[in-house]
Amino acid sequence: MTDLSRVHLIGIGGAGMSGVAHILLDRGATVTGSDAKDSRPVRALRAKGAQIAVGHNEANLELAGELPTAVVTSFAAIPQDNPELVRAKREGIPLLRRSDLLAELMEGRTQLLLAGTHGKTSTTSMTVVALQAAGEDPSFAIGGQLNRAGTNAHHGQGSVFVAEADESDASFLRYAPDVAVVTNIEPDHLDFYGTREKYFAVFDDFADIAGHLVVCLDDDNAAACGERAIARGVTVSGYGTAEAAQRHPDIPAAAVITGERAEGEHTAVEVTLRTERVCGRVAYTLAIPGHHMALNSAAALLAGALVGANPEKLAQGLSEFTGVRRRFEYKGSAGETRVYDDYAHHPTEVAAVLTAAREKAEAEGNGAHVVVCFQPHLYSRTQEFADEFAQALSLADACVLLDIYGAREAPVEGVTSHIIADKMTIPVRLEPDFSAAPAAVAAETRPGDIVLTMGAGSVTLLADEILAALREA
Repeated sequence: MTDLSRVHLIGIGGAGMSGVAHILLDRGATVTGSDAKDSRPVRALRAKGAQIAVGHNEANLELAGELPTAVVTSFAAIPQDNPELVRAKREGIPLLRRSDLLAELMEGRTQLLLAGTHGKTSTTSMTVVALQAAGEDPSFAIGGQLNRAGTNAHHGQGSVFVAEADESDASFLRYAPDVAVVTNIEPDHLDFYGTREKYFAVFDDFADIAGHLVVCLDDDNAAACGERAIARGVTVSGYGTAEAAQRHPDIPAAAVITGERAEGEHTAVEVTLRTERVCGRVAYTLAIPGHHMALNSAAALLAGALVGANPEKLAQGLSEFTGVRRRFEYKGSAGETRVYDDYAHHPTEVAAVLTAAREKAEAEGNGAHVVVCFQPHLYSRTQEFADEFAQALSLADACVLLDIYGAREAPVEGVTSHIIADKMTIPVRLEPDFSAAPAAVAAETRPGDIVLTMGAGSVTLLADEILAALREA
């Protein structure tokens, strides 16, 4: 075990890093850190006692008056010439990846991990809220901020630790899950894996370290992972619709959605559970629209039941779930026009959110259109999935398409947002000027429409400005 009495986190403001920092503080550790900019997560950590510098400097390792006992970093996001990382190596201070630290924090708890290409944050969040409603006090680490709790991590007194398991750099293989959920598998992060085959293979490796694997039967790739795991002797359960359960008879269907219907702003869901401990039907109402959210809720219900929680109380928690920041998050209205923000940045996620938005618009019966302001994330992802992005975005009625948010990647010659726009079948406006985007969206929007800002980059900053532009229109 690493001495975690004094921990310095490089990039402490990130979604994952800030979460483990919160848990360290709750456990009484001295926490220092640095980030490239000030932010809400940084300010929240300072309020709890963390000492954090803006900007990177080797002197930051002594913010607490002495060197740390461990330095934590994300090797994918932090360059190897970072001065704090360089000094830590020179001083011989143990270096941990965020996944290594989380693995140590989870030791001694029942580990419930949620993985998949899409839906990890929402499903993890649903599981946490459901367990809390069932009287548990789970520790948790999530990649997004729970609306109700106002945080992305917590050191609980209960025996269960719930965590989002990130596959982007294979770091989730560091864990030892008692229950592991795989929501879906679709090629992504090919900048790290290189090939689709290697990306799929890492989920097989993840299945092999699970005490009990739970897979979504509606996703054929996740189900296939489950079928292969069964052949290797892994205990596997499935969740999903009755039709999907029939397609995959070799996987025990432990949570089957037997009812799903829209009721105004909500979705009524019925699930039949069949596990060793419980058998019966439970019903609840979701405040978050979309079939993908109904599937996520079934995963949360089953996972909670597998770690011993009461299904009826879990269902009550799902009914109380109000969502996660940047997951179909309501930002405000301008007259009858509503603006939402979503983190979707993969074609399947984009399609799921736009489908949910369209179903919402159609249920209201007032002829509302769906207008999306989308910012592609990463040159590699845009190049790989240009056709799929065009098809998914065409589920909207109109689109304002921003330049690619490169994040950690350098520009690639010939890869621009044009390669998506050229293949779209709806009106699309390319807007290279970020500051002009709110007016561009307002020009495409009619009273009563549903507007979505969407992407994993800076597009989230536009929601309030779009609201202001709509109010001035």
